[in-house]
Amino acid sequence: MNFELTASMMCADYGKLEQEVRDLEIGGIDSFHIDIMDGRYVPNYAMSLNDMRYIAGATKKPLDVHLMIEHPNNTIMLFLENLRRGDTIYIHPEAEYHPSTTLQKVINAGMIPGIAINPGTSVETVMELLRIVKKVLVMSVNPGNAGQMFLPYVGEKIAKLLTMKEDMDFELYWDGACSAQRILEYAPRGVKGFVLGTTLLFGKDKPYGETLKNIRTLKFD
Repeated sequence: MNFELTASMMCADYGKLEQEVRDLEIGGIDSFHIDIMDGRYVPNYAMSLNDMRYIAGATKKPLDVHLMIEHPNNTIMLFLENLRRGDTIYIHPEAEYHPSTTLQKVINAGMIPGIAINPGTSVETVMELLRIVKKVLVMSVNPGNAGQMFLPYVGEKIAKLLTMKEDMDFELYWDGACSAQRILEYAPRGVKGFVLGTTLLFGKDKPYGETLKNIRTLKFD
């Protein structure tokens, strides 16, 4: 079964970030997920513009930049100027007065436009944006911290989005508490990719390549 795996770099060891990027590349990761937090939209700080810039220069793999910041339209060009064509930028619709304007800047720069949907955000409130974006990142936990518990009701939202993705031409991605069980359940149903953090990838006593191989060879019914 074909699905994408992206590494949540906020969970990496920053004392050896260059080595982490190299080991993940060698291990077969598909892309690098960069969580940018401003301490306002979410009550935490994570990666910075400089972290993103460094990883962009250290790998040829795509970057998925997840902006958990207020009013991303004000600073979106700082990120676009340091990314490559084909990288992805996700914004949270609630964080912007006119999210379609921000998404258009992403499109104009040759990037892939995406939105991230919080557990408390209904599909109905982002319906029009689904026709603009190419990727939808569904948060199965409240954004802002790694290692949180999965919120079961998010499954109903994913089921609804899966019925809409072909007509509206977007792909669905999973972020938060991503276990092998979630991949086994949702990859066959059409979820395109999964963000891997501390649940499956980081902080384990084994090489990344071994972990990623085990995930890709999960037994599907």
